[in-house]
Amino acid sequence: MRIPQIVFGSGLVVLLVLFSIPQRHPLRYNPSTEQMVRGTVTEVREFYCPISGHEGTHLMLATKNGIVEVHVAPVNFLVTQRWDFSRGDQVEVSGSRILFHGHNALIARTILRNDRTIALRDAGGKPMWLD
Repeated sequence: MRIPQIVFGSGLVVLLVLFSIPQRHPLRYNPSTEQMVRGTVTEVREFYCPISGHEGTHLMLATKNGIVEVHVAPVNFLVTQRWDFSRGDQVEVSGSRILFHGHNALIARTILRNDRTIALRDAGGKPMWLD
């Protein structure tokens, strides 16, 4: 009856492999890295975002210091807020500075466009769409 021993051994190997894989923690909003950037939207992208875990809106923002990717919010949250972005929009973004796939990026907390501001996260970084 070697089958139970083989099953047990295989299960043990699978568990050891799973526990030895380094855990990747999603990037989180960090108020201590908050900064404000101004710039022009050069591209609006919608794709699955590992930061929010949703189909998200992302802006490529041309700033005086180069291009910054802005992680805005899930698409459905922006739709409910009746908010969208277009190429050429002049915006001011306050958010947490991160390095994402080797590039400078921001997790947005607020975005000002013209005289309108959208709040995406509270002061501690908790997303508004979780309320």
